[in-house]
This record gives sequence, structure tokens and C-alpha cells, in this order.
Amino acid sequence: MFFSIDPQNGVAIYEQLIRQVKFGVAEGTLRPGQLLPSARVLSQQLAINPNTINRAFQQLQLDGVLESIRGKGLAVGPRALASCRKARQSLLEVRIREVLSEALHAGLAPDEVRQMVLKQLGELKGKVPTVSSTVAEETG
Repeated sequence: MFFSIDPQNGVAIYEQLIRQVKFGVAEGTLRPGQLLPSARVLSQQLAINPNTINRAFQQLQLDGVLESIRGKGLAVGPRALASCRKARQSLLEVRIREVLSEALHAGLAPDEVRQMVLKQLGELKGKVPTVSSTVAEETG
């Protein structure tokens, strides 16, 4: 699994890890039973504090996304797919609503906002790498 951390984006690093694991499960890149890298290995790869990774992993365990497998590490839980898809949907709906609210508060008409959204969707189509496409490029 490929993780990408951006310390400048305003989202806490542990929250970025949580989102990326949940999004990876939601899109099928991470499957039930699949082991995640250890906090030590991941901290070396990402050059971040292992305590930050442990915090993210603990939250993912509390959320039922990860489970501890004795002697092996942390793996995606058997019922993680549905909850991760729901979490992804919820998070993105909130973020989209925030952007739309900002545009409307700025005085744009709903039709102007709709045109902006359609334009951006058109420009992004097929150009945004997903977790699975990044993994496929690395292995292929």
C-alpha cells in the first residue's frame, strides 16, 4: 500500500493515514485479512514519528477497520468494507458541502457553481491517480 503524506495540507498526519486506509479499503486496494506494514516500517518510509502511526492505527482499530492478528500485526477487518465506504461517502459529502457553501456565500449563483463543478470534473476525468492505480504502476 502506498501512503502519501502532505504535512502542509491542514489535515493532521494521523488523520491523513486514517483516511488513506479507509479509502484504500473502500476502493478495494486493501482487502479483508490483508496485513498493513508495521508502524516502524511505515515511519521509516514516510519519515514521520511512529507514535503518529500508532495513533492512527489505534483509531482504525477502534473504528473496526483494523484488527490485531497475534504474532503477525494489523490486518484489515472482515467487516471493514461497508464501514469504510460509508465513511468515505460521508467525508466527501461534508467537504463538497463546505466548498459549495463557500461558493454560495461568495455570491455565486447555483448555475455558476454547477458550471464550475462540471468544468472541473471534465478537466480531472482520468487524470487523478487513485491508491490502486499508484500500486499498479509500482508493481507493473
